[in-house]
Amino acid sequence: MTKLKIKSGDTVRVIAGEHKGAEGSVLKVDREKNKAIVEGVNMVSKHEKPSAKNPQGGIVKKEALIHISNLSLIDPKSGEVTRVGFEERDGKKVRFSKKSNEVI
Repeated sequence: MTKLKIKSGDTVRVIAGEHKGAEGSVLKVDREKNKAIVEGVNMVSKHEKPSAKNPQGGIVKKEALIHISNLSLIDPKSGEVTRVGFEERDGKKVRFSKKSNEVI
């Protein structure tokens, strides 16, 4: 497993692919596949069988995985996309924005 620069809860922008320019919050990160699920991005139609949870069944729209390389973190301070760095501050390893040098 690799160390990823994006965590669930981060706000990201899609920088490549069919959904380029879309923004959303990361719901889940799959570290083994290097992919993430972003709220409202890469929506796919899934056919669901009727179940106790969904007695009607039918076609359901849900978010699909998108590769981490197609995502860029949005700096909470400036609202622009930024690269992420790691460094030790006060004895703790922290993520920081390369644009504003602020801890994320």
